[in-house]
Amino acid sequence: MLFNRHSELEGRHAFLSPSNYSWVNYDDERLAVRFVASTAAKRGTDLHALANEAIRLGIVLAESNQAIASYVNDAIEYKMASEQPLYYSDNCFGTPDAMCFRSELLRIHDLKTGVMKASERQLEIYAALFCLEYGYSPFEIAIELRIYQQDEIRIYNPLPETIQHIMDTIVELDKKIEALKADLY
Repeated sequence: MLFNRHSELEGRHAFLSPSNYSWVNYDDERLAVRFVASTAAKRGTDLHALANEAIRLGIVLAESNQAIASYVNDAIEYKMASEQPLYYSDNCFGTPDAMCFRSELLRIHDLKTGVMKASERQLEIYAALFCLEYGYSPFEIAIELRIYQQDEIRIYNPLPETIQHIMDTIVELDKKIEALKADLY
């Protein structure tokens, strides 16, 4: 039998997916809540793509109370790289929304489009990954982390000890994962 190709579906996920089958038991209210949440997630992805393109093209957004305009404009002003991956190993890597390193100052900015208050931990991990990948000690550089969310900009300067602890944790857990892989294969 020749199966239908459906190439237009590649990379997409259905809301009513067989691999996430809990929807079979949803009532109307739960269906609506989950659908609205998934729509918000898609909107967040689209806003990140818009911000990335605006930064890449150097398009300053009109000043407003929206976090996205402040995020884009600050990234352009600081000449930040948008969506630049950071890599320690195949077990630990990630992509901050915007990042730059100049004059011994690491800046990492994160755009959050959800309503739940975001934690600085994700940005601390990005800082640790930067230090590991590029061979910097968090005690020898300055680090400024920013979260742009709901018309608010939260600026945070982590303690070098915090970043060093995360770096040590990454190295330790990566070794353990590699040992587990070796035992499995």
